[in-house]
Amino acid sequence: MKLLHWILNALFPPKCVLCGKILEKQELDLCRDCRVDAPEYSSGKRKLQFLDSFAAVWYYEGNVRRSLLRYKFHNARGYAPSYGRLLAMKLLREHPEGFDAITWVPVSPLRKFRRGYDQVELLAKAVGQELGITPVSLLKKVRNNRQQSRITGTAERRANVLGVYRVTDAEAVRGKRILLLDDILTTGATAGECARVLLTAGAEEVHCAVIAASYK
Repeated sequence: MKLLHWILNALFPPKCVLCGKILEKQELDLCRDCRVDAPEYSSGKRKLQFLDSFAAVWYYEGNVRRSLLRYKFHNARGYAPSYGRLLAMKLLREHPEGFDAITWVPVSPLRKFRRGYDQVELLAKAVGQELGITPVSLLKKVRNNRQQSRITGTAERRANVLGVYRVTDAEAVRGKRILLLDDILTTGATAGECARVLLTAGAEEVHCAVIAASYK
């Protein structure tokens, strides 16, 4: 196994998840420059509708934005373990009390079929592995709405996601402190709608975490 690992590293050396630079032996996930210069997100006291809190690793700009676009649209699914480790570290710092359940904002079956994977489900599995919690699919997308990225106004985004998600297992939600994962948070409309649905089904708290946010 050690020989196989050496051969794979020689043929496919690990690269920085943000800029793509080949990592030095002592580096993991990020090169030194990106670890220092990537725009770290400060959650502060910001509030979003229906969410008890939200956290992000970075601001959605520069190399972070380019990395996420590769992950989401260009089959860079190998980024998920790196994203998961980095997001889990953020959550352990901000929520040492932990969570009862981890779930994610699902894509539609059609979009998953076309893309070949659900990028947030992969992220949830990576975060769950780091936190020692097996993610559970608690939400189902029941309507294939317009992509949020194509809508600019906050009110229009909220209207676009209204009634799009449904809880799959109310018993698994009731009384739970839930971590809701997504890849990018812009206005919070999607995360807020998912949280509303989970709270209506009986969740005690819903906390959102993403890789990057543009929400100021």
